[in-house]
Amino acid sequence: MDTVKKEQKKVEISSAEWQIMRIVWTLNHVTSSEIINLMQKKQPWSDSTIKTLITRLTKKEFLSREKENGRYIYSTTVEEQATMDEYANSLFNDFCAHKSGLVLNELIGSMEISQADIKSLQETLNHKLETAPKKVQCDCLPDGCEDLC
Repeated sequence: MDTVKKEQKKVEISSAEWQIMRIVWTLNHVTSSEIINLMQKKQPWSDSTIKTLITRLTKKEFLSREKENGRYIYSTTVEEQATMDEYANSLFNDFCAHKSGLVLNELIGSMEISQADIKSLQETLNHKLETAPKKVQCDCLPDGCEDLC
């Protein structure tokens, strides 16, 4: 029996839209007024700019809205961790595979992360080390580009 892999929606969200999503993920159910109030504490954006972002996210089906007592209540239609993971994977798929480790190393070095996250990363890396190739092949050109990278 053939299994059909469900195609996931590609995460195409702007930096500004991510800010809106983070608020809605945190609060679960929120009005546009609440989103506007919270965003304006973070960014000097106008009401109309924030409403436009909310509308875009609704049209992209990342947010849903329900009318309640004359107001729209927004909630997310996608899981936060899965969406972040998909976005990060999509981003790294655009990079040279040969250089992904360097990019990850730079990211880890520049980010504030907890001790628990560092321990988890160490465990993941130790497990990954057992089966990792000595060198990752470049995938920029159809036949690789070992002499050029």
